[in-house]
Amino acid sequence: MVGPSLDTTKLHLKAPSSAPATIKFLCSYGGKIIPRFPDGKLRYQGGETRVIGVDRSISFAELLLKLGELCGTSVSLRCQLPKEDLDALVSITSDEDLANLIEEYDRAGAATPTASLKIRAFLSLPKKIYSSSSKSSSSSSSSSSPSSPSNSYGGATIASTSTTPRCYYHQMSKPVAFSSKKKTPPPPQYQYGYHAHGNPGHIYLVHNGNHWQ
Repeated sequence: MVGPSLDTTKLHLKAPSSAPATIKFLCSYGGKIIPRFPDGKLRYQGGETRVIGVDRSISFAELLLKLGELCGTSVSLRCQLPKEDLDALVSITSDEDLANLIEEYDRAGAATPTASLKIRAFLSLPKKIYSSSSKSSSSSSSSSSPSSPSNSYGGATIASTSTTPRCYYHQMSKPVAFSSKKKTPPPPQYQYGYHAHGNPGHIYLVHNGNHWQ
């Protein structure tokens, strides 16, 4: 006879009788892990650190939702195991991972059963969010200056002031033609006349060019 199947996702509900019903996550986000001077031990620098208390029976999906509300965006969860350094963080991605994590802290806290369980957690944005935010910033940067494209050369960005080359020319007006021959002015025309002696009333005309005057 086959009995009912065991739901492995609820294993973390079976806590020791002395274990507290509430567990706390000491969450850090927005900073980075760097070596400490002078011993080189890793430490978390910058960002924010908050404490969130949840029921031991919380599921991974519910926990991730609460952590997202704490940071204002969706996050991924990595936790530090008891007595381990920050270079040995484990990623929590399922109910089974969460159950194993709580079990590890239960074992470490068996010596002090009255103390509240506090898990060291580090929150980070998923890689997809990082890539999409970088793409949006680059597209907004390119759309803000459509008339000034840039060329990259040797890692440097050189701005161009125009999208198409321009040629400038000056159209000269048609030169005025000058005749090489020097115009000769027409010869002067002279008028001649005289009065006849003895008859002052008559004036004799002299031929001038093409007609008589």
